[in-house]
Amino acid sequence: MSGETLQIKNTFATVQDHSRQFSDFTFVYPVISRRSRGLSIGVNLNPDKICNFDCIYCEVDRRLPGKVSQVDLKQMRDELVAMIRFARDGGLAKEPKFNEVPWLTRDVKDIAFSGDGEPTMIHNFAECAQVVAEVKQQEGLAATKLVLITDAAGLDKADVKRGLAIMDAHQGEVWAKLDAGTEAYFRLVNRTSIKFERILKNLLETALARPIVIQSLFLKVHGEAMPAAELDAYCQRLNDIVRAGGRIKEVHAYTVARPTPEAFATKLSAEELQAIARSIGEKTGLKVLAFE
Repeated sequence: MSGETLQIKNTFATVQDHSRQFSDFTFVYPVISRRSRGLSIGVNLNPDKICNFDCIYCEVDRRLPGKVSQVDLKQMRDELVAMIRFARDGGLAKEPKFNEVPWLTRDVKDIAFSGDGEPTMIHNFAECAQVVAEVKQQEGLAATKLVLITDAAGLDKADVKRGLAIMDAHQGEVWAKLDAGTEAYFRLVNRTSIKFERILKNLLETALARPIVIQSLFLKVHGEAMPAAELDAYCQRLNDIVRAGGRIKEVHAYTVARPTPEAFATKLSAEELQAIARSIGEKTGLKVLAFE
């Protein structure tokens, strides 16, 4: 990892707390993200908490209903502008949650479509992407990335593809989930009715159009880490994408950081995660970053 990333310790309170609630904002929230290497402004397209996965490690508490059921584009735009200016003017640095890391609060590293569900499930993703791209341009954030954090299930939707094209023109990046190498482990960890084959197809097609980041969460299930054969299969999936012409910029390997809905889903030690990251790098030749 870069020196900049190493300065963002996982012991910082703001790194441990990725709450999607900030003040009276509904759709926009700030986090200090080690994977973003600083301040990431999240755009929550799923305040209704709707998702097509039910991952055993998901930190979203779905026992409580979501705040609203639809995204108000004007409100989202206004909140995003306000948050960018609040951060740039130094207001965020004075907030109790962020006063431990004031030097990280002014430079917006990325604006990320993320939230309490799967962003690509929204019916007008392209429209949301256009609004965010316009704000980014209006506020002079030339170096700021637009990031889609996704489980990859909706990357084949026509509206999503239109949104990705808009993102591509504004420093866009896709961070796509891959937590398994086989259908069985995929169903165990991600608990979805979506076929694993569709995920793999979407990853390849998206990586053929632009370099993507693979984000993978590794954990212990009932005290057992991912079996060696499963890790081999996972690496093979990455190799298949590259062999077919897909471009993988890097792999983000991380583990459980916050409470999970299932007591049997627990975190790896730093040493275990680093060992997995090394193994992935050796078997694929890809750049792998580990985030404990």
